[in-house]
Amino acid sequence: MTSELSDERREAVQALESSFSELMTVFRRFVSEAAERVSPGMLPATFKALSVVSRFGPLTLSALAERLAADKGFLSRSISELEDLGLVSRTPDPNDGRSRLISVTELGHERLADARAPHESRLYEAMADWSVVDIRHLSTLLHALAVGEVPSRD
Repeated sequence: MTSELSDERREAVQALESSFSELMTVFRRFVSEAAERVSPGMLPATFKALSVVSRFGPLTLSALAERLAADKGFLSRSISELEDLGLVSRTPDPNDGRSRLISVTELGHERLADARAPHESRLYEAMADWSVVDIRHLSTLLHALAVGEVPSRD
């Protein structure tokens, strides 16, 4: 690779990093606001745990900790808080009697939907003039980046 191409790639990656930084700042604010809508004073990390269980559950605490790359002690406290609020329930794991499965309750799903609604509509509005092809392409590219794959060029 020539030095010029290497410099061009470095500049492009730096621009992408800057754009991600802006996006992450906006995303953190959205998560904080959504957590507050679910339950005043809820920490963003607790909201993320609720969201992950909603999307991928039911999960054991270990599986949740692995998915979030988070401390099991902190997550245990978060899940207890969510359980006290009636947003999740824990039931015995049929595959391992020592573990419990965490599931989102109907109330939890309702609160998540209500908390996410303002941000989902903002994203929808921000992309209103985007083609569906471009939205799907962006989704494909972001997934490839997240999992460390080279995106397909279909």
